[in-house]
Amino acid sequence: MNPTQPAGFATRAIHLGYDPQDNEGALTPPLHLTSTFAFETAEHGAALFAGEAQGHVYSRISNPTLDLLERRVAALEGAEAGLALASGMGAITSVLWTFLAPGDEVITDETLYGCTFAFMRHGLEKFGITVTHVDLTDPAALEAAISSRTRIVYFETPANPNMRLVDISAVCAIARRHDAKTVVDNTYATPVLTRPIELGADIVVHSATKYMGGHGDLVGGLAVGGAEDMGEVRIIGMKDMTGAVMAPFNAMLVLRGLKTLKLRMERHCENAMEVANMLERHPAVTTVHYPGLESFPQHALARRQMPGFGAMIAFELEGGHAAGKAMMDRLQLIRRAVSLGDAESLIQHPASMTHSTYTAEERAAHGITEGLIRLSVGLEEVEDIIADLKEALTAPVPAAG
Repeated sequence: MNPTQPAGFATRAIHLGYDPQDNEGALTPPLHLTSTFAFETAEHGAALFAGEAQGHVYSRISNPTLDLLERRVAALEGAEAGLALASGMGAITSVLWTFLAPGDEVITDETLYGCTFAFMRHGLEKFGITVTHVDLTDPAALEAAISSRTRIVYFETPANPNMRLVDISAVCAIARRHDAKTVVDNTYATPVLTRPIELGADIVVHSATKYMGGHGDLVGGLAVGGAEDMGEVRIIGMKDMTGAVMAPFNAMLVLRGLKTLKLRMERHCENAMEVANMLERHPAVTTVHYPGLESFPQHALARRQMPGFGAMIAFELEGGHAAGKAMMDRLQLIRRAVSLGDAESLIQHPASMTHSTYTAEERAAHGITEGLIRLSVGLEEVEDIIADLKEALTAPVPAAG
């Protein structure tokens, strides 16, 4: 690669940080399945523990396979450093435990993934941390709510499951003026579509289980940000508080997934756009939430912030929850399963599945309707996805109840 000209996204995803000639010509980076590392001398070991020498001491702290993944993902996100963790929730909890203390406040958007919501409301609040939900689609609402106690502003964009967007630049600018860190869950968009660090965010987290891995065969998490912040999360949040370290084998699988990430996201986006257009035209569908549709309330923000609109669609049917359940049961190709970002198209009902950690009253307050259906559009031929949906949608619609 030409050192004077930055390599493109896909090139970095495939090549960055690895030279086959450093490993006997092996084209694929070696997998380091070791729990511990030997020191040349006692003095060398002491220097490593003191931070006076570079190297690995124990795979709960660092490992060469994880190190390559961390550097590669950080480069793709435009960050200084990265950290690989055992799951998306491992990434979120390790970051938040590192920077929060009793008496602090987290401001978060009104809509969150169910397990993130549960961690904040049923976890952080037990330890004297205030969690305040604010409509972050309106930056002025953040300006009115933020205080000297606010340490972190946290949000997803697009949000799981209702697809609402947050203006990353505007929210990050407000947080920075008040000395609060901004943490963005970028799982839905991936760095192919959105790079929050470049828009002012301090830390980005991912469930690598989803698009980064891309094949439904691993569970993992990632965090990226400034080198100092990531160093603290490694030593405090991950090593000491959660122990949520990624296994080297899973890191190898994510590295494999990164090689096709851009190609897969392009196909995911193409398929989802066609599916969203079909759903919007279908008489059995009342509402479609997809940033690529002109009818989407934040379509202008989506065009400004995302070069593509992702593969996640939320929609509701005439007949509400009962109609949605019946439709899902009639699908033949699309799988009824939680998770997202796989090659297979997946569909689920948030109120009874991924967001059942909310009470019915909380879902109503946080914009998650009881009839909402979440569809992760996969990599099958789009004609087959659409045919499966049409067949399931055109059957008789049960009465609401």
